[in-house]
Amino acid sequence: MNIVIAPQAFKGSMTGMEAACAIAEGISRVDPDAQTVLIPMADGGDGTLEVLVNAPSHGSLKTKGRYFKTTVTGPLGDPVLATWGTTGIHHIAVIEMAKASGLAITPQERRDPKKATTFGTGQLIQAALDLGFREIIVGLGGSATNDGGVGMAHALGARFLDKRGDKLPPYITSLSSLETIDLSNIDPRLVDTRLRGAIDVLNPLCGPQGASMVYGPQKGASPDILNELDDALKNYATVIQRQIGVNVLEMPGAGAAGGAGASLVALMGGTLVPGADLICDAIGLPHYLADADLIFTGEGQMDGQTIYNKAPFVVARRARDWGVPVIAIAGTLGPGYESVLEYGIDTVEVAATSEMNLDEAMDNAQDLVRNAAERAMKAHLQLRNFERGERKREFPA
Repeated sequence: MNIVIAPQAFKGSMTGMEAACAIAEGISRVDPDAQTVLIPMADGGDGTLEVLVNAPSHGSLKTKGRYFKTTVTGPLGDPVLATWGTTGIHHIAVIEMAKASGLAITPQERRDPKKATTFGTGQLIQAALDLGFREIIVGLGGSATNDGGVGMAHALGARFLDKRGDKLPPYITSLSSLETIDLSNIDPRLVDTRLRGAIDVLNPLCGPQGASMVYGPQKGASPDILNELDDALKNYATVIQRQIGVNVLEMPGAGAAGGAGASLVALMGGTLVPGADLICDAIGLPHYLADADLIFTGEGQMDGQTIYNKAPFVVARRARDWGVPVIAIAGTLGPGYESVLEYGIDTVEVAATSEMNLDEAMDNAQDLVRNAAERAMKAHLQLRNFERGERKREFPA
């Protein structure tokens, strides 16, 4: 059998490649002769940098890239040594917002969306421009911020002014007083740069499904300030619409990374693209699907959000076009996970047992995923052999 293994990172426990290796080991216990190809996936969030820099040879990127390290301002103002990279011969810079402005690098007790800034991500974009890159992918996932991307734009020369023309600090708390956006000094190299924001969510900037209301709490926002954050972003959207003519309020994905999607489009001339689709094409997934007999994918938690362009959903959608069955390995299951069965995933195998707490499951993630893949592979072969037997009885030689 030719089996493609294309999971994304299991957040907090395994990279996409580590998950793929664990799945491959589980498969080999059942079928040592299976031919497996490991194609780690990402969707604009955690793992995007690693996946694109190490893209295999059949993708549009053709050759592996390299990594860079740049010291930037972290989400709470502390210096951070952030890793970014390039894809190789196409000379595309890859920036993962989580590396410079991420939730994972912000201690739980210090998380504060009123102070968190995307300034460091803007510094990484500037570093890429300084090295001559004129095509940049920014993975807009895993941020600790809710500043609408004003910190990122400020790092690239944008200024934010109140009604008296005084300069406002680039924080979300300033946006309620915003009257004018001054782009006269924004980096002119952006005009000649293809800037794409790879998004893993389609949330709008504001409202019940907006950046503040949905993601603010996990970034440290208490319930009493959520409306304040949302109102500040609404005023930001109003100024952008009035001055620049871009309606970020209703733009799908503008709420990505605490609203950074809005600034990337309206102030920096970028576009927003579904991260998983971008990565599928970049790593050449269709090439491998053409010869596949079976696909394994997976993620840390599979739930109702998976069908909103998360990597396993996109892998399954692509596989369905080729008529290839798909097995998903999920660390755990959340509400609405059953919906994935309507979109190309044939089987979901859960790695963690119901008796395990989260810490225990994450500490044993590789073993659990390996065992889950073994169970799923056994079940798949049993079903295949049963179906073959039924066909023989129906159509005897």
